[in-house]
This record gives sequence, structure tokens and C-alpha cells, in this order.
Amino acid sequence: MQKSLANNSLGKKLIAPIAILLALGMPLYVRGAEYPLMLACIIQLYVVAVSGLDILFGYCGQISLGHAAFYAIGAYGSAILHNNFGLPILFTMFVAATLAALVGAVLAIPASKLVFHFLSLATVAFGEIVYQFIVHSPGGITKDFNGIFSARLSIFGFEFSTYRLWYYFGLACVIVFLTAKYFLVHSKTGRAFTAIRENSHAANGMGINVRKYKVMAFATSAFYTAFAGAMYIHLVGYVHPDTFLRKQSVLFLTMLLFGGTGSLTGPILGVISVELLIESLRVLQDYQGFVYGILLLIVIVALPGGLFGGFKNVWNLLAGRLGKRRGGAGAC
Repeated sequence: MQKSLANNSLGKKLIAPIAILLALGMPLYVRGAEYPLMLACIIQLYVVAVSGLDILFGYCGQISLGHAAFYAIGAYGSAILHNNFGLPILFTMFVAATLAALVGAVLAIPASKLVFHFLSLATVAFGEIVYQFIVHSPGGITKDFNGIFSARLSIFGFEFSTYRLWYYFGLACVIVFLTAKYFLVHSKTGRAFTAIRENSHAANGMGINVRKYKVMAFATSAFYTAFAGAMYIHLVGYVHPDTFLRKQSVLFLTMLLFGGTGSLTGPILGVISVELLIESLRVLQDYQGFVYGILLLIVIVALPGGLFGGFKNVWNLLAGRLGKRRGGAGAC
């Protein structure tokens, strides 16, 4: 009985995210629309990355401005393993993401004692360290400023050579990662994350090993974001160090805050809305930081719960009014 209820709850929680992602597949039915297809694929991998950041920030309350570093580890790690050792791409994607999770765990051990702006500065420093390693790598393993090329994704000899085919792989990845996130945040570990977010001192007093769960949150978040980085390089086929500047970390955080933290749907709404806004303002590319700042101000002032929180408030308001009307009609 409990398993049945859990499955029904999972299905309800995933309906909205999957419906939104399927809506992105509309370009699949438009012949010759390669750019919208590519944009849909980029949005999919961003959803994975931002969902990972949500586990760390939205559920565990640990801010990070260095997630571009994990994104880079996933991209470069998968490309190097495939290019130099000929390993299957799907295997290298998981290996690179696992490596990033280990790095995230190591970073979290000293960082778990930090809070607020001290933690954000530590993650900024980590992102800068990884960036400098990429552009000045020993033996030129990352090709430094020349960037690195890699093959398109292929599984058991089947190559995802078009954006149309890659879209289905990206959709499958998003569903798998969102499902894993759902089970994680509704588990004992997820409840520990939430307790730490609300009050780490109280959580420690209740017997929760705060450091242990912060390390787990960092590692899990790093795995998600690194896998998204691996998805990116095997979608595009090439990455440059400038892809992993601090503004990429700011973009992830902006998408999360704009969409709404602590939910399955919030990161999806944030990624779609911010990415489409960026595309529509492509002529203002040099002022992206300015755009991100405006979005963050909108969230802070008008939408503290993000788009998802705003939609929930409107829905609850309408449902409340509808309930009152029905109650009044019944009384008559």
C-alpha cells in the first residue's frame, strides 16, 4: 500500500516537469528547424546541471558560485578519457561525473565549516583554480587555450548524429536524474538536507551528522553538474576554457533562483525562461551580467519563491476563492 502511494506521488510530481520538457520537443515536428532543436538540447542539459545545484542550495542551503568547475571536469574528463583511451562515451561520461563527485566531496570537507559569503568565496576560489588548471594544464592535456574536441555521443555503435536524435537521449537523462532527485529529497538523506538548510545547529542537536550530509550534498550536486558538462561536449563536439568562466556559475544560480528552489519544476522553469530570454537578447551579449543582475533583483523583490513559487501562490489563491464560492453555493 505504501509503495503504491509513493509511486502515485512520484507520478504526480513528475507530470509537470515531463510535460514541460515534452513541450520543448515541438521543434521535432518542424522540418529543418535545427537551431530550435539545438536550443532544446542545451536546455535539457542545463536542467540536469541546475537540478544538481538545487540539491546543494535549494535543499541543503549551501551556496556555490563555482559549479562551472564541476561542469568543466565533466566536459574535459569525458573528452580526455574518450580521446586518449578510446573508452565508450557513455562510460566516460559517468566516470567523469564520478570524478567530479569525488572532487566535490574533498572540497566539501573543509568547506562544510563555512557559511554564507565565506562559503561562496571558497567556491569562487575553487572555480578559479580549476579554470587555471585547464588553461595551464601539465603536458597540455586539456589543450590549454586551444580548447578540446571530442566525438558525438554514440551508444553500442549507434551515433546520435543529429539534434533530433540527441533530444531523446537528453530527455531520457532528464527523466532519470529528476526521478533520482525525487527519491533522494524524499529519503532520510533529503530530510537531513532540509534540516541543515533550516538550522544546522538544531540539526546537529538532533543527532544529524551535519558535515557528512553537507559532503553528500556537494558530491551529488557535483555529479549532476559534471554529467551535464559531459553531455555538453558530446553534443557540441568542442569546448573552450572560456565556457567555464565564473559567469557560467552565476548563470546556473540565476536560473535556479529565477525558477524557484527546492522543487522538481523550479529549475526547469528557470532554465527555460532564462535561456529563452538570453536568446531573445542575443544582441546584448556583452551585457549578460547586467541581465543576470536584473533577474536576481526581480526574484529578490517580486518573486522570492521564483516562478514556481509565484505560480503556486496564484494557484492556491484561485483554488481558495473557488472553494469559498462552492461553499457558499452549498450553503444556499
